[in-house]
Amino acid sequence: MAIEIKKAEYFNIVIDSNAEEAYNLLSRFATLDISLLAFKAIPADQSRTRFSLVPDNSSKMIDGAKKAGLFIDGPHNAIIIKSNNDDPGECAGIFKKLSQVDINVKESSGIADIMDSYGVILYLENEDCEKAMAALKA
Repeated sequence: MAIEIKKAEYFNIVIDSNAEEAYNLLSRFATLDISLLAFKAIPADQSRTRFSLVPDNSSKMIDGAKKAGLFIDGPHNAIIIKSNNDDPGECAGIFKKLSQVDINVKESSGIADIMDSYGVILYLENEDCEKAMAALKA
C-alpha cells in the first residue's frame, strides 16, 4: 500500500442551508487567500448545513474567520491520505491498520478519480492523531 499521509486540521462552521450561503462562506475565505485542501458539507438540522473546512494554513483560517466575523469551531485533527494506486481493498487496509491499534474514526470521506488513484480524509479524536499516523506509516 503506497500512500502519502498528511496530518491536517479542520474547522466546523454552521450556515443556513442554501447555495447562496455556501457561496458566501467559501468566497469569503477565497478573498482572504485561504486555500482549502478539502471540505465537507452535511446537514446540521433541517435548515442549516455544517461545513468542515480543511485549510492548508490553520493560522490563516483562524485570522481570516476573525476578520470576516465568523465563528469557527476548531481546530480538530484529521489525516489526509492520497494514493496513486486504487487496487481493490486498499482503502480497507487503511481501516485495518487503524483497528489494530484501537483508533476510532469519527468520520471519513473519500474520492476516487479517473487516474486510478484515490484520496481519503479521516476525522479523528485529537488524542488519536499521532498514533494513527504511526500505524499508517508502519
